Amino acid sequence: QVQLVESGGGSVQAGDSLRLSCTASGRTFSQYAGGWFRQAPGKEREFVAAIGWTAGTTYHADSVKGRFTISTNNAKDTIYLQMNSLNPDDTAVYYCAAHRAIYTDYSVWMYWGQGTQVTVSS
Repeated sequence: QVQLVESGGGSVQAGDSLRLSCTASGRTFSQYAGGWFRQAPGKEREFVAAIGWTAGTTYHADSVKGRFTISTNNAKDTIYLQMNSLNPDDTAVYYCAAHRAIYTDYSVWMYWGQGTQVTVSS
């Protein structure tokens, strides 16, 4: 079992930065891949970024590549999502997830946090 708790969301202006954190308890990200997904109102949950638990390989959706960066700490019990150059299209609830492997399909992921709201105004 993995329990995930996100933090770091908020309301910002376009062009600003935010860093989201997701802390795992029960098991750490050394045993699971960690991922970030987001869901805007009226839209399906979508893949944002993921990090593998072996070599730390990272993957980012095309829509955030070059602006967002996923990383983990040395203890591998927390993953981060550094979000730069935010724009209103990034407004969504951001969810942390953990699973045995990386998939862009959100329905496959086993463990989820409660979500944190990110609102970007123009």
